[in-house]
Amino acid sequence: MIASRENSIMPCRDPIIRMFRVSKKFGRRYALKDITLEVNAGEFILVTGASGAGKSTLMKLLYLAERVSSGQIIVDGMNLARIRGRKIPFLRRRFGVIFQDFKLIPNRTVYDNVALVLEASGEKPAAVKKRVMKVLTSTGMDAMSGVYPPVLSGGEQQRVAVARALVGKPAIILADEPTGSLDAASAQAILNYLMSYHEKGATIFVASHNMQLVSFAAKSRSIALDQGKLTSTAKML
Repeated sequence: MIASRENSIMPCRDPIIRMFRVSKKFGRRYALKDITLEVNAGEFILVTGASGAGKSTLMKLLYLAERVSSGQIIVDGMNLARIRGRKIPFLRRRFGVIFQDFKLIPNRTVYDNVALVLEASGEKPAAVKKRVMKVLTSTGMDAMSGVYPPVLSGGEQQRVAVARALVGKPAIILADEPTGSLDAASAQAILNYLMSYHEKGATIFVASHNMQLVSFAAKSRSIALDQGKLTSTAKML
């Protein structure tokens, strides 16, 4: 059974993500090595590890920002090794991604940054406006819809990034160090938004080295990486 292998975590329910002996190399260096992992739909997963442990690489492999060097990844029934070119956007619509450095477009308004996700998928303007304003309201950024990102605080920019990740109603949210550059109050607010979406049934991945900020997440699972290897898993209480 794969479940008995070193570096393996295999829950017993039907998974939305499966990774089979996945490795990723950059030159001669392994960023990830021999990772076998299953994640159930609706789980809250905390990925921990020091800087350089492989947390960001793991997330990038899931939405094809990077390709595996060996092994297989299956997301919601799709084998990522078989997805090419023009079909990658269809995979990425299943994900909402939140970056530590926000990655907002500085010369587009808050509204436009969030709306781009829906516009790219061909939504009608009326539907775009309704959904964008709803998600901006839910993250407390509706009053800032016409503002440009450079004038916002770090916490406000990250709330816009959360709104952008949620507006497409993705099945899976990937949050890479989403609280790393924020003060404690802003960090708590971001995690509260993620937990609220998780309670609606989404699968959440949060990569962080700060266990204290995310330890409140009920019914979550903690996965530890060390120098690219999966070293432990634990149910958080």
